[in-house]
Formats: sequence, C-alpha cells, structure tokens
Amino acid sequence: MTTYLTSTAPDRESTGLQAVLLDMDGTLVDTEDFWWEAEYTLLAELGYRLGHTDREVVVGGPMSRVMAHLVAVSGVDLTVEELGAMVDARFLALIARGVPLRPGAEALLAELAAEGIPTVLVSAAQRQIVDVVLRTLGEDRFVFTVAGDEVEQTKPHPDPYLLAAARLGADPACCVVVEDSLTGVRSGEAAGCPVLAVPSVAAIDPAPGRTVRASLEGVGVALLRSLVADADGVSK
Repeated sequence: MTTYLTSTAPDRESTGLQAVLLDMDGTLVDTEDFWWEAEYTLLAELGYRLGHTDREVVVGGPMSRVMAHLVAVSGVDLTVEELGAMVDARFLALIARGVPLRPGAEALLAELAAEGIPTVLVSAAQRQIVDVVLRTLGEDRFVFTVAGDEVEQTKPHPDPYLLAAARLGADPACCVVVEDSLTGVRSGEAAGCPVLAVPSVAAIDPAPGRTVRASLEGVGVALLRSLVADADGVSK
C-alpha cells in the first residue's frame, strides 16, 4: 500500500471535494472486453455459448456473483471457485502485455495529480489482477488501492468505498466515486458518496446523487467538485 502524504491529506472537516475514488475495469482501463473474452472462450470450450444478456449480468463483478451465474446457466461440472480460478488465469494471460486506458482517463488522472487531490483505486478484482493492471496505470497515481479480496463484502456492498474513505480519514459524502457499472454505482451510493457513472457496457440511468456521463472525456476536477457541492441531490 502506498504511503499517504500528509501534505495532501484531506481535511475531514472540509465540505469540499476531499478525494476521488475510482473503479478500475471499464472505468479507467478498457478491460471489460478482456473479461468477456476470457469468460466467453472458456465457457465455449466447456460446451456452452454465452449470450448478450449474460454479458449484461456479468459486467462489473463481483467475481463470486459472476461465476455463480456462469455455473448456473452453463451447467458446467465445476465449482464457483474452480471456474473463477480458470477465468482469472485466462484474463491474466490476456492482459499480460498491458491494457488500453479508457477515453479521458489519462487526462483526468493527470489533472487530479496536478491539483493534489487524493485519488484511490477501488476495484472488485482480486489483488493479483489489480497489481498487473497497475503496471499500465502506474501505482504512483494512487494514494493506495483496494482490491475485491481485501474486504469482507465487495461491490455492490459499500465496504470497499467505506474502507477507502476511512483509510484516508475522509468523509464519504465528500468523496466522489467514479464507476462504469450499476454494481459499482450501487456500492458508492450505499457508502454515501456522490457518484459519477460512465457506463461501459450496460446503460445506467441518472438518479438523485448520481450523475451520468458518456465517458471520462471532458470530466475534470471542476465537475467533480460540483458533485460534492450539489448538496440538494438533484441528478444531472
């Protein structure tokens, strides 16, 4: 875990933007297609063809739910844990040479760093996968990272985002969550954070406390600050 710099520590009493908590897959890096390829090709080899509705179910994790769905619909003679390990191995092989960033991700991360805003990566993926993706993203961009296997209950439960805010000493209501899936959005909302949704596969509707944008392109610190300042909860 990256050491937190005191000079940029959030002011717990501040009512402004204290931190930005970013999802990984589908939000910062374009890995959802890699996940789907791993799942689709593996299940095809085992005799089952996944369809579009399956993809909408599996996007955003968590792995336990995704694998339970895949085992149920395919009828493969594997446990959730066994299938999960096979999918993880195939996914890791696919991303070993790096992953592409989502449009706007590089510019947003650079602006957050320039403004000195604490930034945390909060993923439902397991630690071994997060660490591989960090080779592309750069670990130094984040105060620390939270992986799905480091919390008792991962997304859509609030635990990952509550943990991130607690480690920062920040107020969740002053931490903007950026997510691409409804599973992740619900996790951020359950933690009491304002949420910016940038859907990657399945559509996400605006709602109170939730802002939806087509992508991270054009998303900057000014917008993120406005989401915290918008105390009346009116969606945009």
